[in-house]
Amino acid sequence: MVIFDSHCHPQFPQYDNDREEMIARALGADIGMICVGTDLKTSRQAIELAQNYDSVWATVGLHPNDIDQQLTIDNLQQYAQLLNSPKVVAVGEIGLDYYRTPEPEKQEIQKEVFGKFLDLAIKFDKPIIIHSRDSAKGSADKVHSDMIEILNTRYLIHNTKVRGVAHSFTGSIDEAEKYLNLGFYLGFNGIITFARQYDDMIKSVPLERILLETDAPYLAPVPHR
Repeated sequence: MVIFDSHCHPQFPQYDNDREEMIARALGADIGMICVGTDLKTSRQAIELAQNYDSVWATVGLHPNDIDQQLTIDNLQQYAQLLNSPKVVAVGEIGLDYYRTPEPEKQEIQKEVFGKFLDLAIKFDKPIIIHSRDSAKGSADKVHSDMIEILNTRYLIHNTKVRGVAHSFTGSIDEAEKYLNLGFYLGFNGIITFARQYDDMIKSVPLERILLETDAPYLAPVPHR
């Protein structure tokens, strides 16, 4: 395998017309992929897709932008059942999004749900894929400080570190170092081809701690945006 796409969504409806062709083209070029779930439906679809291909894997998670109410115990159990699949390699995409959810009360719900999925990841010994987006461009990146605080709290509760990747990372050098110190990898995608403000931060990250991702069908790199 030459390249591994650590984060994409081939189960999404944008690929309904050419999904098999797209995956065949990728696998034919020795490109493997992790099909990332964002709710119960797309997590199930990710597993079903991964079961059809040797080099496609799946994750199970609830994207923070898809949280419209507090997670019920019944829903959480359904996610837990999906984690038993041998094709599931991580819990995610989970995390915090203050850009599309600026309301403090809804951010608190995101934190609560994120914590529950961290508990699941620890229980099933799975790495996590975290989504973190701040409230506004150019503002102090509070989302990363909140994220790191929650990760450290879970370490104190369970006496074990949660491992994984900070997906589509666009934080500062200092924030990158905090994730790296926790043992995390950092995922970079097409954003780094059309936004130059992250160059110094990316150069500061050890090559062996960087994961490639497309976030397909989103964030296509220049010149394919």
